[in-house]
Amino acid sequence: MALWITDECINCDVCEPECPNEAISLGPEHYDIDPKRCTECVGHFDEPQCVQLCPVACIPVNPEWAESPEQLMAKFRALQSGQPPSVAPSSSDGPRVETPPSA
Repeated sequence: MALWITDECINCDVCEPECPNEAISLGPEHYDIDPKRCTECVGHFDEPQCVQLCPVACIPVNPEWAESPEQLMAKFRALQSGQPPSVAPSSSDGPRVETPPSA
């Protein structure tokens, strides 16, 4: 699952530089996470770095982006290859992230 930042965010600037996928950016009111880029740090770390560092614990799992560990790894591989992951529209079992074709 991708993560998201709630309204409890205090804009402390700790999470953004720690995201290895550059999924976090400053939004109009607080930091936001792009679910198309968030892999929960799969492929980089054992735990999501933003969650580990957040002083107010405002980064839960995004219930609208349910993804399996395999889907998160496929998204990681797509991002590492320089290609955006192919994300199908959300369905009852969450979005589908497809692995890009092998070269």
